[in-house]
Amino acid sequence: MDGAEPGSSITFENVLLIGNEGTVQIGTPMLDGANVKGEVIGETKGKKLVIFRFRRRKNIRRKTGHRQHYTQVRITEISA
Repeated sequence: MDGAEPGSSITFENVLLIGNEGTVQIGTPMLDGANVKGEVIGETKGKKLVIFRFRRRKNIRRKTGHRQHYTQVRITEISA
């Protein structure tokens, strides 16, 4: 989903499971004919992860961080 414009629509065709008011459909491994449609809201970053590496008694310390990029999607339709 790199480069997806906000406001554009996107379709997910590899659906593993659909639940609807107490009934659950489980694919083996995917559900045939099922798809999920959504609208791209935008891109954001996740929580910051702090990675701290050290070696005891060697005075070696490294502190780095990482924030994963995500694409936010609002689900508009689920069809089985």
